[in-house]
Amino acid sequence: MTLIKTNFGFHSTTDEVISGIDLTGKRAIVTGGASGIGIETVKALAKAGAEVTIAARNIDAGKKVADEIIAITGKCKIYVAQLDLDNPNSINNFVVNWKEPLHILINNAGVMAIPDLQKTQDGIELQFMTNYLGHFALSIGLHNALKSAGSARIVAVSSSGHLLSPIVFDDINFAFRVYEPWLSYGQSKTACILFAVGANERWAKEGITVNALNPGAILTNLQKYVGGKLRSAPEFHKTPQQGAATSILLATSPLLGNIGGRYFENCNEAETVTKRTDNYGGVAMYALDKDNADRLWDISMKMISK
Repeated sequence: MTLIKTNFGFHSTTDEVISGIDLTGKRAIVTGGASGIGIETVKALAKAGAEVTIAARNIDAGKKVADEIIAITGKCKIYVAQLDLDNPNSINNFVVNWKEPLHILINNAGVMAIPDLQKTQDGIELQFMTNYLGHFALSIGLHNALKSAGSARIVAVSSSGHLLSPIVFDDINFAFRVYEPWLSYGQSKTACILFAVGANERWAKEGITVNALNPGAILTNLQKYVGGKLRSAPEFHKTPQQGAATSILLATSPLLGNIGGRYFENCNEAETVTKRTDNYGGVAMYALDKDNADRLWDISMKMISK
């Protein structure tokens, strides 16, 4: 399979990636659109003419960001809806209240390296729930809206952190293993890639393509503080606009109209690797494995059906 290559790269910005693309009449949802690269993602889509809904845990924060983007872009079709990805009732309410065809769903929200083991009321480990399973439930719930739009796209924001851990299918919720924040995070981000593989396999025939990506290291609030300590800011950190560029590429580029089930970084499809590299580049074989994707899909359906 030939890797998809573009004219963009590490330093490319959302403005460069979306230049010349008209999204007038398109509807998009960005989870976590009120912070970090989510803000730049919403801004780029709005500039191109899309009607964008910020799905945010904190409504007030979402409205503040929406007002700021409206002021900057002059685009008024930016809305805010409450969504708590670790709460099945919140996800269900969001889905029930969505009435229109949906052209772009960007599963962007996430948490990183929660220090102590936390679980939802249903006993699901919190990083797995927030980063992956909540988005899985949201995507399943919005499936008909995506299908009715025609040529819809789902973008799953993963991370190079997926290289830290495959999914431990027999102990996803750390019932037996000693909890380790980065292994939990890595497992959840592997799940995001496997979702892209599994969903694209099932939904491409309905006009829905699904891809995953690594936005890179961005000095946002999510990555500034880990364990209460400020992380270093080496030269390889991206700006939020550079970090959001690959999401925008997958959501809008004509080059990817019929491409799905793949993983991108720095605006290009990543090489598959068989071991973790020093620079954390590439995508692990286990994250693209169809059998793993099918197994995760079946487990996830059972989890959200409880």
